[in-house]
Amino acid sequence: MVNTKLLPLVALISGRGSNLQAIIDQSQSGQLPVEIRAVISNRLQAQGLARAHHAGIKTHVLNQQYTHREIFDKTLMNLIDSYTPKLVVLAGFMRILTPRFVHHYKGRLLNIHPSLLPNFPGLDTHQRAIQAGVKEHGATVHFVTDKVDQGPIILQARVPVYPDDTPDILAARVLKEEHRIYPEAIRAFAEKKIIFKDE
Repeated sequence: MVNTKLLPLVALISGRGSNLQAIIDQSQSGQLPVEIRAVISNRLQAQGLARAHHAGIKTHVLNQQYTHREIFDKTLMNLIDSYTPKLVVLAGFMRILTPRFVHHYKGRLLNIHPSLLPNFPGLDTHQRAIQAGVKEHGATVHFVTDKVDQGPIILQARVPVYPDDTPDILAARVLKEEHRIYPEAIRAFAEKKIIFKDE
């Protein structure tokens, strides 16, 4: 029986799925009012698939055989829509999505990025933060728009950057905060405390 009080959600992953695990844990403990209907990966070897299997969540893999981004995204959209989610979360999904895909899920597509946006969009954020000599770094949950890492910010967490930090040490400090704020942002969305507005 479907619990109509739970927000139906689909998660997209590419790797280890540690943020996915944080969402699963809070969902299973009743702290997060969501129903994770499916986990979809673009990589067969993604460790997050095992996390989903262990939690009894349906999984799918769309591999890289698609020659055109538009075809991949259309196939992905059809698969996501078969689960009729009200929210799609990117949890380490390492693909740039087409504008068509982003507009299809406008206002219900979230991402977590390992920096204090608008600082350090893109990749290698921890290395870049250290090289820039910043004193603070962190993570950002934001709505996804067709401008990469530039959508409206929902929630941020800050961590200090220490002189002897390596990218791996800093990444671990930031990841701990990611695991805290991503479920928090999803809960706010589920409880309708945040909504997307065009700028």
